[in-house]
Amino acid sequence: MATVLTTSVPWHDGESKMHRLLRVPNQDNPTVPFLNHGAGLLIRRSPLLAIGALDNEGKPWCSLWGGEEGLATPTSVSSFDIKTPVGRTYDPVVESLLLDPAGSNGKPVAFLAVNLESRRRVKLFGKITAGSLNVTGEDERIRAGIAHLTVHVNGSLGNCPKYLNAKRIVPAPPDPKLISETPQLHPQAMELLSHADCLFISSSHRAQDMDTNIRGGPAGFVRVLSNEPAGAVFAYPEYSGNRLYQTLGNLQITPLAGYVFPDFETGNALFVTGRTEILIGKEASSILPRSNLVVRVSVTSARFVGKALSFRGVPGKSSPYNPTVRYLATEKNSAAALGNYESSVTATMIEKHIITPSIARFRFRISDPTEAGTWTPGQYATFSFFDELDMGYSHMMDDDPSSLNDDYVRTFTISSSPGHVPIGEFEITIRKHGNVTRYLFQTSDRAGLEVPLKGFGGEFRLPEPSSGILPFIAGGIGITPILAQIPVIDVSLLRLFWSISIKDIALVLDTFKRFPKLPPVTTVFISGLDTQSDETSPELEVAASSGAQIRGRRVEAQDLDLSLANVCRKTRHSAAASRWSYPGPGPSLTPLHKPRPISGLTLQGNFSILTIRYPLTSDISLFYRLVQHNQEDNSSSPLTTMSTYEGKKQSPSPLTKKHQLTHQLFQQLNTTLPPIPQPLNPKPKRAAAVPTSLPSSRLSPKSPRMKPARAAMLCPSPATSAPHSTLSPKR
Repeated sequence: MATVLTTSVPWHDGESKMHRLLRVPNQDNPTVPFLNHGAGLLIRRSPLLAIGALDNEGKPWCSLWGGEEGLATPTSVSSFDIKTPVGRTYDPVVESLLLDPAGSNGKPVAFLAVNLESRRRVKLFGKITAGSLNVTGEDERIRAGIAHLTVHVNGSLGNCPKYLNAKRIVPAPPDPKLISETPQLHPQAMELLSHADCLFISSSHRAQDMDTNIRGGPAGFVRVLSNEPAGAVFAYPEYSGNRLYQTLGNLQITPLAGYVFPDFETGNALFVTGRTEILIGKEASSILPRSNLVVRVSVTSARFVGKALSFRGVPGKSSPYNPTVRYLATEKNSAAALGNYESSVTATMIEKHIITPSIARFRFRISDPTEAGTWTPGQYATFSFFDELDMGYSHMMDDDPSSLNDDYVRTFTISSSPGHVPIGEFEITIRKHGNVTRYLFQTSDRAGLEVPLKGFGGEFRLPEPSSGILPFIAGGIGITPILAQIPVIDVSLLRLFWSISIKDIALVLDTFKRFPKLPPVTTVFISGLDTQSDETSPELEVAASSGAQIRGRRVEAQDLDLSLANVCRKTRHSAAASRWSYPGPGPSLTPLHKPRPISGLTLQGNFSILTIRYPLTSDISLFYRLVQHNQEDNSSSPLTTMSTYEGKKQSPSPLTKKHQLTHQLFQQLNTTLPPIPQPLNPKPKRAAAVPTSLPSSRLSPKSPRMKPARAAMLCPSPATSAPHSTLSPKR
């Protein structure tokens, strides 16, 4: 009877050194010296196999093979076979293992079998016992082939799914073409790095054994420090992991690594080998702020190969464990750089004002305003909440995955202007989203919360208008960058387009109350108006009466053509149309019954259309007085057409008694009306008599619903104006 001893592989000197440097508690190496059952199942079901090998100069290279499940098959607890399509040219691992005249037997190799769709992976290392490369077909010029390898396994280890971005792998024939072969990276290679969300790395321990693994993260997590003819230099952060440090342990002893960066969309690949340097603590954060562990790579050899891969990848969901991209300290005047700044200055919360359930304004007092310095409108403040929220190391945390790499350094735009709050104080207006903002919402302003203030940064300033108009587009809480600048700009030149959910309408009201000059230059686009209760909410009524233009929809591209929008704004008609109201004789109207603008102005040829809401009942005397008053008040812009709509319908509703009366009334006013649409199947109705007198009765309280109406008024617009204004509401 055969017996398998499930002993573990001991740590080597490089791994032990990393454990000491990073103060990792003593633990056994979970690597086993054979191919265990779980690893065998996973390599069968993995469509990708990353493979690392050493060239004749001892430099490590890495490649990525596969396309379909079943490319690797276990043959025993200590061996497995590989059969998969590969590119016959320009693949450095193929050259090292299958095209070397000295053969491949006995060469150390390392593999990573990975299924990106299920985010499962297993590492293996061992030695080649046999290998061959066959041409696919009879034509020797074909650049693809079938690789056969037999591998003796010296160790295997399953890894966690963190930082793996899901992709569905589909096969594609390789057709490799060499694009560049210099250590200075080709522009296409630089572009690949800018959006790469994973890399595969191979390393060795004194050429005795190897390790191959994957590093994933947000797109662009690898940052290029330089790209000179002598060789590019790039860096990437090592995120919180299982703290085994097997790859970094190899790099401690043998600071060389091979990388492959796959382009899953095109099949291109960047193969790189170079010298590595492990940066810890302040050294790491000086390169990549807010990072405690960084690998810097100086490229010594590189190949950028088109269509090198035998597969393509269909993107799926990104890993929930991915942190945000950490930019180089030299890339941005970034808040990340402020996160490394050591200062004794603190900020204490002294006031909290809840605006909506998810938006609030907080005021902070600075402990030492002189050391902190002043800020300018448009800048942000950088806080550290690490001492308040850090919970220590955890390998996995599925209920809050982003917290594993969170340094709890946050930047918030300052929404107050210097001089408009007491010296040494400032305000931020934020939305509740994530650990830090949740913590702020939950903390009482009486609790004396005091956190380190890293400083102020940013250079966002509204530019001087070149054409007399200063447009700005804001989405929701994105209004904050201009709030601190409103007191120091000429608001009359501002054209603010603000898109916001009806759930956050209170933020609009709060902003208009604090900055009363803002509504006349603001168009508010309100989304989420799904119910009649939303449309008649008191907050919406107040917003509509503020002087701002209200749109019951999202921003559209045509809304943003300011050159055309100003055509009608510069005429007397624009002001006249915006004054549509009912101050005439007769009983006063309740706020609910007052006509109010809902969609603003639409320019069509020489006419402008003003959309309003008014109470539509069989008693139309109220609306008659409205029309009569505005005809007299706006004699330079007479009413020419009126059409009515029911609810949210996009076309005139079937004729009713009310519509017939309205139509006949406007005939008496000598207005020009389009033909009355006839219903296809009209129901018989009693004949309605046209009223000979117009009583001044009030609107029936039984009919409070507001219906849309569209009134066309003559607009002396220039002959050069376009047929349709870009400010037109979507009809």
